Amino acid sequence: MILSARKQPPGGSREFWGWLNAVFNKVDYERIKAVGPDRAAAEWLLRCGAKVRFRGFDRWQHDYNGLPTGPLGRYKIEAIDATESCIMYRGFDHLEGLEHVEEIKLNKCIYIEDACLERLSQIKTLQDSMKNMTVVSCGNVTDKGLIALHHLRNLEWLFLSDLPGVKDKDQTVDRLQTALPRLAIELDLA
Repeated sequence: MILSARKQPPGGSREFWGWLNAVFNKVDYERIKAVGPDRAAAEWLLRCGAKVRFRGFDRWQHDYNGLPTGPLGRYKIEAIDATESCIMYRGFDHLEGLEHVEEIKLNKCIYIEDACLERLSQIKTLQDSMKNMTVVSCGNVTDKGLIALHHLRNLEWLFLSDLPGVKDKDQTVDRLQTALPRLAIELDLA
């Protein structure tokens, strides 16, 4: 049976985009070996609609086809802006091996959930390099995911806003501050 676009059952389009986004997040370990973790991660992030900034550059890279070429390992990701991107847990293995990421912005990321923040916080290289993080309008993030950020031992600044899943902001902030005394936390939570 063939359905016209008008007669699609409710949610049919959503299922298609969810499937496509899952494909974009699939990790190709052979590609990571071939081009290195920073190039492979940049390709993943840009495929999913995020932007990256490479170490030593002021400009954000958002065009997949415009990714710089050069010797293996020349370009190192320093910052990730995943605003309104479709990155999801499935793709977070791309972050393994990134040694220079100091900043990550997760803003209006519908697939970001506690497991994503927990996974990000477990990556040893990010535990050492991360300094600034923004989590805004990610409806699937709860206190549990935010508390996991305490593993990012060099985190200096954290901005949290519009996170309806966070139910006990005071206790969550206290736990983060206890674990990371140098961390400055800015809140815009109801």
